[in-house]
Amino acid sequence: MHFSNLKSNFRKPAGSQTLKWLLGWHNEKRPKSPATGVVIPYMHNDGQGLRRATADTLTWIGQASFLIQLGGKNLLIDPVLSRSLGFIRRNSPPGLDWPALPKPDAVFITHNHRDHMDAPTLKRLGPEPVYVVPKGLGHWFRHNGFSRVIEMGWWQQEEIEGLDVTFVPAEHWSRRSLTDINTSWWGGYVIARNGLRIYHSGDTGWFDGFSGIAERFPDIHAAMLPVGAYAPRWFMRAQHIDPEEAVKAFRILGAKQFVGMHWGTFKLSDEPLDEPMHVLPLIWEKEELERQRLESGVLGKTLRLDKLV
Repeated sequence: MHFSNLKSNFRKPAGSQTLKWLLGWHNEKRPKSPATGVVIPYMHNDGQGLRRATADTLTWIGQASFLIQLGGKNLLIDPVLSRSLGFIRRNSPPGLDWPALPKPDAVFITHNHRDHMDAPTLKRLGPEPVYVVPKGLGHWFRHNGFSRVIEMGWWQQEEIEGLDVTFVPAEHWSRRSLTDINTSWWGGYVIARNGLRIYHSGDTGWFDGFSGIAERFPDIHAAMLPVGAYAPRWFMRAQHIDPEEAVKAFRILGAKQFVGMHWGTFKLSDEPLDEPMHVLPLIWEKEELERQRLESGVLGKTLRLDKLV
């Protein structure tokens, strides 16, 4: 089975477009910027407070990886703790490294791209957690020894570890090898418990689905939205929103807290790795939003979600 976006005519960038981008044969070419050695805000977190936590929390690990604590359950979303993705080296250390990571009860995967679904990390986490994955990915997990797998389609709702979980649309694509383009879905998750609701978008381009998510979930307390890997726009626009679009999505969602992600960890596009943390506050100020509602990203920093209710 092949999956598609809400815009059913969208396809992954053609090989000729990718080559055009990589060779710089376009009018949005930028000066080359470093792939590593760029300083990203970092807060040392040894995990001791998280292991004995009674509050609901959110901690940014890097890229789209988060530890979420809800109702005493430890949830990992798109965990990537590896030092590289093949030839792409990690720029900044994980906000929570292995010794600091609480034992997870459930692991959520938004799609199968390697900066979101990292096989070495998943295999080290082992088969004990529940793995929540998009439709079409269950076979990979079962084949690799993960028996507790729940596959979800768009708008499907499940009770998982005492939490209300909904898999929601995104505007993206999937691929893990040469022959499996769009054979599994992609999306985001809305996870709720006792009136507290969080949203992780996964990777996404701009689409009308933000309005649909807002209609179904009018009280989102924290929205984790990507703000990196957006340049050049002619190539990245269909698959990755930029900081301005992320703020626009946040306003449509009506969420209380903005949590920026998908930047500073792996060099996947042309903008400097630290550009989002400089441009996002400027956009925020221009939109006249309250500064305390912006969490632009500090690796290892733990945000108290119960303070947002």
